[in-house]
Amino acid sequence: MTVHSLVKEVTDKIAARSELTRRDYLDRIAAQKRAGVNRSVLSCGNLAHGFAACAPGDKAALAGDRAPNLGIVTAYNDMLSAHQPYATYPDIIKVAAREVRATAQVAGGVPAMCDGVTQGQPGMDLSLFSRDVIAMATAIALSHNMFDAAVYLGICDKIVPGLMIGALTFGHLPAVFVPAGPMPSGLPNDEKSRVRQLFMEGKVGRTELLEAESKSYHSPGTCTFYGTANSNQMLMEIMGLHLPGASFVNPGTPLRDALTRAATKQALSLVAEGNNYTPIGEVMDEKAIVNGLVGLLATGGSTNHTMHLVAIAAAAGLQITWDDMSALSDVVPSMTRIYPNGVADVNHFHAAGGMGFLIRELLDAGYLHNDVKTVWGTGLEGYTVEAKLIDDELKFEPAPKQSALPKVLASAKEPFARNGGLKVLHGNLGKSVIKVSAVKPEHRLVEAPARVFHSQAGLQDAFKAGELDGDVIAVVRFSGPRAIGMPELHKLTPVLGILQDRGQKVALITDGRMSGASGKVPAAIHMTPEAMDGGPIAKIRDGDIIRLDADAGTLEYVGDEREFNSRTPATEDLRTEHFGMGRELFAGFRGLVSAADKGAGVFA
Repeated sequence: MTVHSLVKEVTDKIAARSELTRRDYLDRIAAQKRAGVNRSVLSCGNLAHGFAACAPGDKAALAGDRAPNLGIVTAYNDMLSAHQPYATYPDIIKVAAREVRATAQVAGGVPAMCDGVTQGQPGMDLSLFSRDVIAMATAIALSHNMFDAAVYLGICDKIVPGLMIGALTFGHLPAVFVPAGPMPSGLPNDEKSRVRQLFMEGKVGRTELLEAESKSYHSPGTCTFYGTANSNQMLMEIMGLHLPGASFVNPGTPLRDALTRAATKQALSLVAEGNNYTPIGEVMDEKAIVNGLVGLLATGGSTNHTMHLVAIAAAAGLQITWDDMSALSDVVPSMTRIYPNGVADVNHFHAAGGMGFLIRELLDAGYLHNDVKTVWGTGLEGYTVEAKLIDDELKFEPAPKQSALPKVLASAKEPFARNGGLKVLHGNLGKSVIKVSAVKPEHRLVEAPARVFHSQAGLQDAFKAGELDGDVIAVVRFSGPRAIGMPELHKLTPVLGILQDRGQKVALITDGRMSGASGKVPAAIHMTPEAMDGGPIAKIRDGDIIRLDADAGTLEYVGDEREFNSRTPATEDLRTEHFGMGRELFAGFRGLVSAADKGAGVFA
């Protein structure tokens, strides 16, 4: 399998750029392994505390030094549909571990918040920071040093990236990520979006809106649109951290349980005492990261990963940039049409051929590295399969040669577009990212006067007052990580969609987030430098002409640049945004956080 020249070029650049930091990382995890990777280094008092609550059989196994012990780090809670299925996983995992003469313990829990619940609410200001809290909680869970390997139970937006950062900090331990799967399909996503727009226009009431939302988000499992949660699952599989075919099997099914049991046994087969030692720190190299980027681009995945993948890579001593992503986007084909990039959902994608088909097509076309380590013990070609339950036995069969739904999942030879779904915008206003996979070509170039807002609510109020009646580029600033924690601004999507449907030229510029659900309106998000740091976005005034060209990758103030540069950046008193709903506890995070293009993290 020959790798595309540009994919190889980007990979080589990452490796060269990261030579010193990657070497230092690998040296550190080698030292951790030499220091003792499990409970054998604990004193008797330490160990007695560690297994005091165990069943007698597990206690006897843990008292010895031969049976491997598997740590379970879980994001379970029963409020969030995606994580509710994890309630039964520890018992399934413990039974599976005993079948191979091993033990398993819940090492700890990590918080899991839902951006869907907190949209437009003060709690959303904690969302991005929750990723780094999760990473730290993972470290605390594993700090007892009782474990030979770990499995990670997490699905949604910040949870998987946080677990990944934490797992890579313990890079000497093997790690398998265990998904729970999407809920079955409910109300079609395009119908849900239609009702949302009708509500914003006052044509339906809250009762009708709540009914539509409840029919869409209706049972245990991940939301079925292709946002950050499902982008996470795609990434874990294409980077070799899931079992093949595991990402999009519905919860509560025999196949789902069989995959969980198999993941447990596979994790235990990778421990240092065996013949297949595969620590996560070695799995996550520059080739795995590039495979993840290619998957993100080929599927039009969540823009949140323009930050998360930078932070994940950094945890493994790798340095990637938005320009790496932009370069890959120029050549990686767009192969899926999953809402918001189409009308189908992830269940349709899975039925069409899913990850096995996608990976095989990208491998055969040279867009992925096959020569990588994976938790499955193969190169990436081992992931060109479908997981099936045949006569109660888990089997892996070759993925279909043709997509069952070509309007949802295309081949690499006949893609929906010849380039990826994400772009990086450069210009005199700074740098930002845009998700173009859902934006029709005729809407990708907008030159219009700016209308400036300092909050999501301000724009909504202007819309309700009928003030947005012409072509407009809405600027929503002071929403960056240092300002208020970079909340998602999805309540703007219906408003801007209505304006565009009326025939207006519309775009959004913000230092906040829109994530995987950003839709049909061009949105330049994650603006860097942010307004709080005096970035050019803080100098924009009402009426300034702005030109956004998604195809060309440019975002420009059109006018006298000398006059523009001489302006004093606007400021905003955000003290009222820093208190309530726990936000006062995160002042330190706001002070430490890096820029969006550096991963928006608080770790050095």
